[in-house]
Order: sequence, then C-alpha cells, then structure tokens
Amino acid sequence: MPTEEDQGYHFGVIRRAIDRIDAAGGAALSLDDLAAEMHMSPAHFQRVFSRWVGVSPKRYQQYLTLGHARALMRERFTTLDAAGTLGLSGSGRLHDLFLRWEAMSPGDYARHGAGLTISHGYFAGPFGDTLAMATDRGLCGLAFTEETGRAAAFADLAARWPDATFVEAPDRVAPMVEAAFSRTGETRLHLIGAPFQIKVWEALLAVPSGHVTTYSEIARAIGNPKAVRAVGTAVGRNPISWLIPCHRALRKTGALGGYHWGLPVKRAMLAWEGARADAQAG
Repeated sequence: MPTEEDQGYHFGVIRRAIDRIDAAGGAALSLDDLAAEMHMSPAHFQRVFSRWVGVSPKRYQQYLTLGHARALMRERFTTLDAAGTLGLSGSGRLHDLFLRWEAMSPGDYARHGAGLTISHGYFAGPFGDTLAMATDRGLCGLAFTEETGRAAAFADLAARWPDATFVEAPDRVAPMVEAAFSRTGETRLHLIGAPFQIKVWEALLAVPSGHVTTYSEIARAIGNPKAVRAVGTAVGRNPISWLIPCHRALRKTGALGGYHWGLPVKRAMLAWEGARADAQAG
C-alpha cells in the first residue's frame, strides 16, 4: 500500500499525464515518450502507475480520454432504487471500505453548525492534497485542493457551517482519513446538509465503484424526477468528496458535467475506478 506521500506524488504525475495525453489529440503515446514528458525513467513511470492503479501506463491512457465517460454510460450505467428504499442513515459498501453514515437533523442544520466543533487537517491522498474535516461523529468534509488551492477549499467547506468552531487538529482526523484512503476497515461519515441534499448524497452512495449514473436518474430515485437542476446543485454541494461519490454523476449525454474540485480530479477518479474494476474482473 503506498504511503500518503506516495499517493500525493502519484496524483501529481497523473495530473501532468492528463494534460500531456490531452495535448496529443488522441494519438497514442509510447511508454518512453510519456515517461520522458514526466521527466521520469520508463521503469519508474511504470512502477508509479502500477502502484497507483494496477495497470500499465499504455493501458491507462484509454481511461484518461474524454470518451471514457461515454463508454461508462454505455457499459456501466447504474439505475438506483426507488425513494422508498432510501433512508436518512444507514451503512453500505463503497469499494473495499465499509461506511456508516449519520445525517444531521433538520433542526441542527438550521443552526448552521452552532455548538458543533469541527477538527481539520491537510493530508496527502490518492488524488492530491486533501483537506479533511470531522466532528466527533465522523468525517464531515473531504476536499481536494490541487485545482482550487488550500485557502479556497477551506473557505468553501467552512462556509457550509458558518457558526461551527473550527480547530486545526490533524491528529484527530488522521485515523479517519487513513481508513478512508486505505479502503479497509470502517469509516464513519457525518452528513451535514439540508434534507434534500442528504437524500441526493445517499443516492450517490448506491452507485458502485467503476460505475456511473446521471443527475436525472438520481432525481427519479429520490422521488422528484423533475428536480434535475436541484439535484445537480446538491451533487455539487457534497462536502465529502470521493467517499460520497459525486464524481460518478454524469449528464445523460455521457458528458462529464461539472466537478466542484476541478474536472481533472473527476477524470482521474473515474479513470482510477474504471481501471481497477477492469483489472479485478480480468
């Protein structure tokens, strides 16, 4: 298992590789050429990719193309259960991680976090520098700062709960982050949002790793099929990225749509999951 430092470094390489593959305009790049662009030896570049995702750089290129999302729509589209099967708290599996989640009550949400202490810290994760926040009930915020910067990411999450007390305490948050990124054990989530938002986020938890769904499918699943635009807004307001997999929500056309922490991060997440799913199936 790569260390946190390895994970952050690996994502930096992947982020540069995305730019280089895009610049190639669809032309396949050899291992030697791509490694040279990353200022790495072919052998080192191969090892980085293999440790990060489990497939070769040559094979991984197909998962970083803009057409990958459309392929997922054709091959791994997930329909969601009807609203009656979705509650406001529960548990479930996400890749190899066992999640338990608890939703804030509407009354607590209306108090804008008053009386709530939220610990936070920055960590190296599989998708770059990561801001994590937690209450005593579990992780309540997970943001990726590579595209936005740390200050903007912190301001964004903190504004969700303006009357909460924020304490820099990475040691308190670290065990939760370790469980989340190691994909083993149990991680608790504390969903802090309006009831409609929480319903949307819970629907996202039903989408398996390596699969995708659409904003309209989520709207149907929560019993409000005309609320596609509101669903899109709620998806974008998801404070616990990756674990609540808003990156798996696409437009009906197969277009990526937006991603709160930057489209390169979303593409890398979809590519990582797709490649691992195929490697495990093979």
